[in-house]
Amino acid sequence: MASHAATVRHARREDVPAILELILELADYERELHSVEATEAKLLETIAFAPDDAPDVAATGNMPQTEATSPAKPARCLVLTTPDGVTAGIALYFYNYSTWRARPGIYLEDLYVRQTERKRGYGKRLLVELAKEVVAMQGGRLEWCVLKWNEPSIKFYESIGAKMMNEWVTMRVDGEGLTKLAALLD
Repeated sequence: MASHAATVRHARREDVPAILELILELADYERELHSVEATEAKLLETIAFAPDDAPDVAATGNMPQTEATSPAKPARCLVLTTPDGVTAGIALYFYNYSTWRARPGIYLEDLYVRQTERKRGYGKRLLVELAKEVVAMQGGRLEWCVLKWNEPSIKFYESIGAKMMNEWVTMRVDGEGLTKLAALLD
């Protein structure tokens, strides 16, 4: 399978232009390009990166250490590169916690593979690497959201064993609503 020839590693600072490009492609695919506020500078400030000389997963058999996550740098990003050196996909994630299981987990914020690079196992490869990380930390779950209209992705996720959480609804407060909520009791 082509995904075995690709390399997967934690993002380095040098990857930020490609990461932003893929974020913009994903936003365009999801019909939300106008909502993107990410910039290279913001990504540099908020992602915990691997050192510039960090090896890829294949070289070590596991993920090398990255900068520590923190409230200011809560996210990590896996980068998948084709044998030709093309950055073909990303998995941007952060750690979460299950109170019922009393175990950590990973929340996958964005998984994206360039449309020209799909059907090569790259999305599956990124998910496998995240699953390995959850297992290695004795975590409880790997979870993410998918748009209801994105049938190809839903079918793909179900094919690898993901289950739709029909009883749960995502809630969000952002923008002006977040500012208002933060000042509610002032």
